[in-house]
Amino acid sequence: MPAGVDNLERLEEEACREIAAAASLQALTEVRARYLGKKGSVAEVLRGIGDLAGDQRARIGQLANSAKRRIEMVVSERRRALERGQRDRTLGAERLDITLPGAEEPRAGHLHPVTRVFRDMVEFFTSMGFSIEEGPEVETEYHSFEALNIPKLHPARDEQDTFYVEGGNALRPHTSNVQIRTMTGRTPPFRFIAPGRVYRHDLSPRHYPMFHQIEGFLVDERVTFADLKGVLHAFGRHLMSDDIELRFRANHFPFTEPSAEMDYGCLLCERKGCGICSNSGWIEWGGCGMIHPQVLENCGIDPDRYQGFAFGMGVDRTALLRYGIPDIRLLFEGDLRVLEQV
Repeated sequence: MPAGVDNLERLEEEACREIAAAASLQALTEVRARYLGKKGSVAEVLRGIGDLAGDQRARIGQLANSAKRRIEMVVSERRRALERGQRDRTLGAERLDITLPGAEEPRAGHLHPVTRVFRDMVEFFTSMGFSIEEGPEVETEYHSFEALNIPKLHPARDEQDTFYVEGGNALRPHTSNVQIRTMTGRTPPFRFIAPGRVYRHDLSPRHYPMFHQIEGFLVDERVTFADLKGVLHAFGRHLMSDDIELRFRANHFPFTEPSAEMDYGCLLCERKGCGICSNSGWIEWGGCGMIHPQVLENCGIDPDRYQGFAFGMGVDRTALLRYGIPDIRLLFEGDLRVLEQV
């Protein structure tokens, strides 16, 4: 192609038309190569400049470089337009209409079985006028043991049963520490419950190193063991069913006198015997008894005038029987196949 102003102007116009007509990035690449490539039209013009006179050579070279820059700019603009169009088409094809119904019905969550039982327990006792008290989970040995009549050499204070931490404290093995903190400095009558987490060295289908416990106590004048049994019978019927069977076995706890263990009839096997109840038909629910006079004295309460009862039971074990879960460990392993059945 002979070099000349007319040829360069015509070349630039043709290039711009073809660039504008390019319908894809591949087509645009081919057009650019045809005009700006090593063997393209602009390169051919530049190769012919050497045959021109000096003044014409400079003018045509300047115009050729200007045309090259113009074509390159038009190519860049067209590339951006094509890329934007391709992106919009892709987004349009892949866009989800969030107003359309899903393939499956959304699954609603629910409270954990332990949380449900916890709330039912608290609701029952608050309806009977019990207040709710809380205490620290890392507790002094005095509040966990000594104030409860548990001496230093008592087996419950061994490391095989209790989690000790630095500073002579321990993870509380029961919520009875709240009883001491709550009764100290107060004048009866009062009634409280203390729900919360407790910790012991234990792991089995019915025990876990961390579990939940609720403890209750009532102090007033002329309180008897019959009052305690009446409260617990009503509590069992509220949680389980009107047909729940409870029994009280004589036992010994350093902080109550007299003391008893509470059992309820196994609901899984209907007292016929199974692995959960150790084939006995009964499951230990918790301990109870009249608050020991020495414990009352430790809290600054006159035991000759006031009496009280206390009880405590595991929340998790209650959830096992209430929902028919065969192993307490299933409550804390996060297996949705188990939790979704509740």
